[in-house]
Amino acid sequence: MKKKSFMEILTSNRFLQILLSILLGFLVGAIFLIIMGISVGDAYGKLVSSVTSVKGISYVIVYATAYIMTGLSVAFSFKTGVFNIGAEGQFVMGSMGAAVVGILFKDLPSAVLIPLCFLAAMIAGAVWGIIVGFLKTKWGINEVLAMIMFNWIAFYLSNFIAGIPAIHNDGSAEATKTISDNARTLLSPELRTKLDLAPTANWGILVGIAAMLIVWYIIEKTTLGYELKAVGANRFAAEYGGIGVNKSILTALAISGALAGLGGALQVMGMGGRISIFTGQEGYGFAGIVVALIGCSNPFGVLAAGLFYGALIYGGSKLTLVGAPTQLTSVIIGTVVFFIAISIIFERFKGGLRSRKNIALRKEMESLDKAKSPEENNKEEAVK
Repeated sequence: MKKKSFMEILTSNRFLQILLSILLGFLVGAIFLIIMGISVGDAYGKLVSSVTSVKGISYVIVYATAYIMTGLSVAFSFKTGVFNIGAEGQFVMGSMGAAVVGILFKDLPSAVLIPLCFLAAMIAGAVWGIIVGFLKTKWGINEVLAMIMFNWIAFYLSNFIAGIPAIHNDGSAEATKTISDNARTLLSPELRTKLDLAPTANWGILVGIAAMLIVWYIIEKTTLGYELKAVGANRFAAEYGGIGVNKSILTALAISGALAGLGGALQVMGMGGRISIFTGQEGYGFAGIVVALIGCSNPFGVLAAGLFYGALIYGGSKLTLVGAPTQLTSVIIGTVVFFIAISIIFERFKGGLRSRKNIALRKEMESLDKAKSPEENNKEEAVK
């Protein structure tokens, strides 16, 4: 058996490609630090130390929860062949849906109000995804362009809702009212103090893990998941096989939107407590694309990638303590995504070369068969 070379192993192992891309990302970050005259050891040491303490880990989990949810949203749509670039708008609509319920129904007990906020957020996100799906299936409107437009519609609609008197903050802050304490997912103050956790430590990550398991089960263990993956692999073959392609697209975008909307709810119920009037898009949905890419669109990979992304974002905020710019984390993340994209292109290029070689070999065999004499062909037929 021929021993595989390192390049053959690398091109066939997605995990190694991701790991190498991350290492290259940190290498490029180190080069920038050296150019700026900043100690690489001090900068990366601060980055690591800030996310390895108990409080640091709790901050990473808090930061990562929203990224995990938007990552799951994008990964789910990737699996079904739909590029959900609209997770940003779905996240915004979900957060506003949860905030409105948490403000207007503030007197309900937590056992009722928290699930109601979750439900409102999921419905808002799902509707935002279904609208785009309907435009695509009914009139063939490109979903990427439609989603970009709907991200901005969600942005301005959120600002409009935040300005409604019943929702707007009673003070001078340009934000909504703070949602009811009964709608918050924060851990108890005693537990946070006892364990030295972040002030915003909450149990939203448990919802994220539950969502991850549900997504994995749907994709891998259900008929619906099989149909959605079949549409993603080849919608024409799936339609020929009796699968409703349009229905599958709408279902995929509804579930994807619901996941992003739930991420928005976890953000406002766990960290913010209220929604500010936006001056620019926050980028949680776009970060979800990065998380899904690093996690290979695998639910378990998305969980790990979300934690990694959260660690970079939180740890990066501490780099100023050693004189390094916080933008270093953006350089690292951008480089990681760049090398992952390069590896995907290389795989496809290699696959294309292999296909062309197979076609050329087939043509060569056919030409050899035609070049044979009639006597040789008759002998071969007799043997058969």
